[in-house]
This record gives sequence, structure tokens and C-alpha cells, in this order.
Amino acid sequence: MDERIKQQIQFLVELDKEKSIVRQTYLANGARKENDAEHAWHAAVMTFLLSEYTNEKIDVMHTVAMLLFHDVVEIDAGDTYAYDADAKKTQRQREEKAADRIYGMLPDDQKQKLRDLWEEFEEGKTPEAKFAHVMDNLQPMMLNVASGGKSWEEHGVHLSQILERNKKTAEGSEALWEYALQEWLKQYTQKGIIVDDLKGWGIDGR
Repeated sequence: MDERIKQQIQFLVELDKEKSIVRQTYLANGARKENDAEHAWHAAVMTFLLSEYTNEKIDVMHTVAMLLFHDVVEIDAGDTYAYDADAKKTQRQREEKAADRIYGMLPDDQKQKLRDLWEEFEEGKTPEAKFAHVMDNLQPMMLNVASGGKSWEEHGVHLSQILERNKKTAEGSEALWEYALQEWLKQYTQKGIIVDDLKGWGIDGR
């Protein structure tokens, strides 16, 4: 029992490193960029509040757990910016190696449980994983809107890039994707903060 507790505590201390992994999304007030721990917490809270908009019934707590642990691998692999095409080429390799080490710190049963949870998120096939991806994608979008599009503008993000990243978002929640399209993307494209490389808003985003 003592060894089990020791492994669990060591893993929990390791997770503190997530607070140092800086993402490209700014806080709502634009004061600084958020970190991985803040992103995971925010997405988990969003799941609890917005789960009524899922296309399919989900186990909310399973989805919350998935989001709390989905970016643990970035302790080693670093944050891969959503629109960095070169970094995304090596993302899976880097993250698998990180998953082996970090989840490997736990007792075997919990190691396998969290590794399976991470793989479920990565595959994105279950109703819970589909909705987790909705939250993972909409959380930075929401903060971009709150900060006046600061990260979108800083990186010169194109509308086509956002739509490509979100091509499956409607599979998890048609209602939330429609809201994001009409209330966020349309507005910030028309403002010129998101680069309109599609030449007009004649799209449905799917």
C-alpha cells in the first residue's frame, strides 16, 4: 500500500508541471497566455455546464476525466499549436513517448486506465470523446473572442484553418458548433481579425 501511495503522489507532483506549459491562447482579459492546467480545468468545467448540448447522451464525469488528463503528455511533448503544420507532423510520436513515461509512473491498473482514457480522446470515436473534442476546440475559441481575437490576430489565423480544425466538431454538438459559427467566427471574420481566405461568409462550416 505504501508503494502504491508513493507512486500516486509522485504522479500528482509531476502533474504540477502542466502549470508551466504555456499555450498560444490568451486569458479572457488578454493579460497573458494560459497554461495547460488552466485549459484542462476550463474545458472540464465547460463539460459540466454544457453537456445538455451533446448530440448523444454521454457519461459526463468520464468526459470530465478525459479532459483533465488529455494534455498531461505535453509535460514532455510540449504544446503543439493547432495551426503549426510542421510541429503536428511529429506530434503523435512525441506524445506517445511522453504517455509511456508519465502514465508509467502510476500503479499498473491506473497506468492502463489513464492511458486508455488518453487513447480514447485521441481516437475521438466515442460520444464522450467527440464531446471532449468540442470542449477542447471551443475553449480557446471562446477565449479568443473574450480577448478580442488576440491570438487569432497575432498568428494571422485564416478562416479555412479554423474550419479544417473543427471539421468534426458538429459530430459532438451541432448546437454548440452552430453557435460558434454564427456568434464567434462570422463576427470575427467580418471584423477582419480572422483572415477571410474563403472570400465571403457563404459557408456553413461543415
